[in-house]
Amino acid sequence: MSEVHRIIDQLQLAFGGDAWSGPSLQATLLGVSATQAAMHPLPHAHSIWELVLHLTTWADTVHQRIEQRQNVPPVAADWPAAPAIPTEAAWQQANRELCLAHERLVAQAQTLHDADLGQVLGTARDRADGSGVSIYVLLHGTAQHYLYHAGQIALLRKLL
Repeated sequence: MSEVHRIIDQLQLAFGGDAWSGPSLQATLLGVSATQAAMHPLPHAHSIWELVLHLTTWADTVHQRIEQRQNVPPVAADWPAAPAIPTEAAWQQANRELCLAHERLVAQAQTLHDADLGQVLGTARDRADGSGVSIYVLLHGTAQHYLYHAGQIALLRKLL
């Protein structure tokens, strides 16, 4: 198995499979209602809905960076706002958009060869916008990002 395929496997496990660390992102979101997703059980913390929108932004951004082979700015706001009036239809749409963003990213990653993984996108490391790292780090970081926020979602659910 190529390194690209191993990384894709890790992305898939973190997003919706049997992640080694615990429940995947999708497993953690299963059964969350629009009302629950919009709640802020911790002051100054993001809601589950906001986390889903944030993850969608970054899955799409990583996809664009790999497709264009350059550091492009985030495709949307880093932390998009959830709708003022949470509806089940809007919540389901947010979840579908996250799934589609993930699928686009995986499809783009499948076009890579192992030799592409070392390519650095951007000239200087900037943690704020995620630039200056290799495609290898970008893809692994995305899997880590999924699981980091899955953990936050799990904690938020316990507080609801």
